[in-house]
Amino acid sequence: MFSGIVEEAGRVIAIEKEQENVHFTLTCTFVDDLKIDQSLSHNGVCLTVVKIDREAKTYTVTAIKETLLKTNLGKLIPGSKVNLERSMMMNGRLDGHIVQGHVDQTATCTKVEEADGSWYYTFEYPFDKEMAQKGYMTVEKGSVTVNGVSLTVVNSKDNSFQVAIIPYTYHETNFHTFEAGTTVNLEFDIIGKYLSKLMTYQ
Repeated sequence: MFSGIVEEAGRVIAIEKEQENVHFTLTCTFVDDLKIDQSLSHNGVCLTVVKIDREAKTYTVTAIKETLLKTNLGKLIPGSKVNLERSMMMNGRLDGHIVQGHVDQTATCTKVEEADGSWYYTFEYPFDKEMAQKGYMTVEKGSVTVNGVSLTVVNSKDNSFQVAIIPYTYHETNFHTFEAGTTVNLEFDIIGKYLSKLMTYQ
């Protein structure tokens, strides 16, 4: 379980393919605090730490074919910045919203607008009425996770939405690397999914 409050943007050091799986080796400032079998969010994708090299300050996670097909992890290359968040501690404040680390689908950044000190990003994704009825959608002023970042939705439409990014988020996550055409990971609000499911029994 995560909160969508990114700790830092780590960097991909190496990528190794093994059959249908891909092993990603990354570096970040908290490698020494990690342990094998720990869950870590990578651009909003929950992955398990399988190897740690404390001398090199790197760790490795593995993504299976299903994960690669449904997220943007397959587009990573050595040098790519990845938003990282360790699992939420239950004895602290929930600063973002409840994030599972289970990406629902990808979206495409269609526009980046500078707004006198902040930025507006527009994202589009394929509209599916059946999935929308199950809660796979955005709502105005609701929560959405973009590449692991908990954000508030503005200008919500059937197949698109915008988010406003403050300078801290812009610089400390990989949002500053986004441009028109960038593929991002989306996780819709789990509470909305549960409410939509309950409505089917009315």
